[in-house]
Amino acid sequence: MTLQFMADATNVVFVGPNGVGKSMCAANIGHQEVLAGHTVLFVTAGQLLGDLAALDSDSTLRLRLRRYAAPDLLLIDEVGYLSYSNRHADLLFELISRRYQHKSTVVTTNRPFATWNEVFPNAACVVSLVDRLVHRCEVVRIEGESYRKKEAEERIAARGRQRQVTPTTAAARKPKKS
Repeated sequence: MTLQFMADATNVVFVGPNGVGKSMCAANIGHQEVLAGHTVLFVTAGQLLGDLAALDSDSTLRLRLRRYAAPDLLLIDEVGYLSYSNRHADLLFELISRRYQHKSTVVTTNRPFATWNEVFPNAACVVSLVDRLVHRCEVVRIEGESYRKKEAEERIAARGRQRQVTPTTAAARKPKKS
């Protein structure tokens, strides 16, 4: 949280299974950057790539790429949760290239880089995309269990405890004989 990585235009990639807090870590970094006076944009990979791929004209695409490249810190959440076309891979490569060695990007992913070719099947630029992203990068691997799963299990256990009928509770519910 010292934000030193921003001074060097270093990227940060959080890698780990679903529910371990990657998005929360990215959002916390973004929050600290805003407090420090920097511009920040937080977007999911699906939103980002869907937005860029939907643009028809080259001039509109260039303007939108400029918009995504502009913030001091760009946070791209959930790379790897969906599969994308070659066009999506090309657009992400273009964006990462525009920011490369100039501005920091934070990415969250549930996939190791070796499997990004499954996220962007048949895309020729995947190796170059990963290469530029990790050239100046801190890769943070997060291990653990899903906090969502843990909270769901705790909720189920609490409900189960509430449903248990104790002898005193059962006696209180019986109608009294007159």
